[in-house]
Amino acid sequence: MKAAQHTKQQLRTAALAARDALSENARSAAAQAIAARGLPFPLKPGAVVSGYAPIRNELDPMPLLHALAGQGARLALPVVLARGHSLSFRAYAPGDRLTLGALGIPEPSPVAAELVPDVMLVPLAAFDRTGHRIGYGGGYYDYTFSHLRKSHHVIGVGLGFAVQETEEVPALAHDAALDYVLTEGEILDFRSH
Repeated sequence: MKAAQHTKQQLRTAALAARDALSENARSAAAQAIAARGLPFPLKPGAVVSGYAPIRNELDPMPLLHALAGQGARLALPVVLARGHSLSFRAYAPGDRLTLGALGIPEPSPVAAELVPDVMLVPLAAFDRTGHRIGYGGGYYDYTFSHLRKSHHVIGVGLGFAVQETEEVPALAHDAALDYVLTEGEILDFRSH
């Protein structure tokens, strides 16, 4: 397990360096390309799609979220409750003022309604072609997928740049696989894996 964690840290460092080397224009163009393409599956009317407030040069999901809201999706953003626990999700609408959460990540107001996502747009540090991702090491999305998938069908969609792809992510038993990864140039569908 320690070797896998060490390898994950090395892959995370390399992928984040590649992501950070992208220009602001390249990152913005990628977010717009993904928004223009949309999700690779139909959404049910009123489906809840969770995104995230981008930090550290993550691919910005907001153009895609705003497009989905225009198509009738209800939006949510994650809220960190505690390390080792599932994220919760609060309603978000384009233009809502966000507050800084426990980890300094913008999140909806504490009075916003809690929602359960049908689709989770997930940030990532690195990904491979089997649907495994590396995040920042906190395990928040792994806990969340594990918790939600016990009682609710939720589709996991990683958002990243092509430069974040790695040959293989060493997946551990608790690591949740994604259903899709969307990059500026590709849609990767892992549902048949």
